[in-house]
Amino acid sequence: MKEMELVGVRIELPSNAPIVLLRETDGAGRLLPIFIGGAEAQAIALAMEEVETPRPMTHDLFKDVLDHLGVRLERIVVTELRDRTFYAELELAGSNGARRISSRPSDAVALAVRTGAAIFAAESVLEAAGHTVDPEDGEGDEPPPEEVLDQFREFLDQVTPEDFNG
Repeated sequence: MKEMELVGVRIELPSNAPIVLLRETDGAGRLLPIFIGGAEAQAIALAMEEVETPRPMTHDLFKDVLDHLGVRLERIVVTELRDRTFYAELELAGSNGARRISSRPSDAVALAVRTGAAIFAAESVLEAAGHTVDPEDGEGDEPPPEEVLDQFREFLDQVTPEDFNG
């Protein structure tokens, strides 16, 4: 199990598909890109920018429910990559003990951003889908958060529901 940090939400070109990008906090610093849906990308980007919406979004609501029930999101874990699909789990702790709940990685990351929970990935996932970036080639340079958000807004302006059909 490797601790990860959230680098951000990016738009993968030329497909214009949103991805969440995680980076290993120690070791080789491998990057783990995970393709996600537009709504989840927006939820993560808004949380990263600390934007308050007039009404709670789904992930804000889930966080509020956990808070009211006295349950903490301890960490999330990207547990598996099977048939090109990532799987994750929420690790919760409360007065009734610890629980693990299956989750999509995008939802888990959106919750982790809101709660400050740690993000982890299984070593097997990093071996299968992690990418090591050579700092000499400049690919590890991150654009400013405003640029990432602008790219995402541009994506949202162009996307249609048909873009997400099977």
